[in-house]
Amino acid sequence: MPECLLLRNCLPYDAGGKSAPIDLLLENGRIAKMGPRLSVPRGANILEAEGRVVAPGFIDVHIQGAGGADVLDGTKDALRTIARTLPQFGTTSFLATTAFHFDKANHHLEVAANLAGKDLGGANLLGIHLEGPFINPDKRGGMSPTCIGPPSSRTLADILQLTGDALKMMTIAPELDGAIPLVDELLAKGVVPAFGHSAATYEQAAMGFGAGIRHVTHLFNAMAPFHHREPGPLPAIAETGGVTVQLIADGVHVHPAAVRLAWRLFGPRGIVCITDGIQALGLPEGRYVYNGREYEARDGIARYLDGTLIGTAMGLNSLVRRLQVFTCCSLAQAIDTVSANPARLLGLAGKGELAVGADADLVLLEEGLAVWATIVGGKIRHRRD
Repeated sequence: MPECLLLRNCLPYDAGGKSAPIDLLLENGRIAKMGPRLSVPRGANILEAEGRVVAPGFIDVHIQGAGGADVLDGTKDALRTIARTLPQFGTTSFLATTAFHFDKANHHLEVAANLAGKDLGGANLLGIHLEGPFINPDKRGGMSPTCIGPPSSRTLADILQLTGDALKMMTIAPELDGAIPLVDELLAKGVVPAFGHSAATYEQAAMGFGAGIRHVTHLFNAMAPFHHREPGPLPAIAETGGVTVQLIADGVHVHPAAVRLAWRLFGPRGIVCITDGIQALGLPEGRYVYNGREYEARDGIARYLDGTLIGTAMGLNSLVRRLQVFTCCSLAQAIDTVSANPARLLGLAGKGELAVGADADLVLLEEGLAVWATIVGGKIRHRRD
């Protein structure tokens, strides 16, 4: 008998509030049926949504840790903790985002690669997003200098040997000598090359996008700002067709006015909201240690004690809500930035959509995008009492 879960009386996120409640029948990890008043198969479990909004599960392509754990911990327990923390914020899939070390072993990459696609009891670990090592030291932000090195095919080969098919994205600075040929290598391996941590001029950025880069790591952060005589990378990003950009829409990493500008430039299909979350995500406010340095998490924002921003401790649902408030976009448009858009970016068939045959990765939402329940592969992974 197939494993069944019937969600009753849900409001589709993309109906604009004009739809009558529907039911969703989930069988063997997929959406088997959708419609009003579905019959209950024998043996099915029932979850009464009571008119709550149902949406595709959220996909975070840039998150380093949660629940007190970090990808850099390099253990199955750490990745399990991250995976089991994220559903309370509506996240059903994520890329383990981390760095490559030149001064020590990179066991954490092997662990993450081996666990990609495995059931960790929470959100799906889709693979790895590597920030660097081919980034500009002048734009390293909170990255350790020992995680930065010159572009090298040999180093890339070492990374691919460690990560294999689990490497899904790599942030790279195209202005560095030898970076452009590596863009070709990444594309040939099916890895998304992402512009970021870069001091590129307009011309250097345009070369990178001309070479095939079509994604940007945390737009505005760790890159040269716009100036009318030295325009930097922003116009090159905006002029290139088909580009998607990561956005930390918290109002701190990116001012609300800049969030609105990004929305105007790249539109509802071009924005991919991310947390850039670190271990404090899901923990009480306070001081913690990241990369051997103490930092403070306060109001969902994480900073080293010298004030350097290093990420957020804010759930993806809260960031999506802020995007909606800052831009006045629709609920469906806001949710697509963490569902349909990242699924399209990563080529994830069956994810990021609310449709028969799609993966049963779903989130049930209340007022203000508060998460009531999260379902991963047809199984309830979080439910608020």
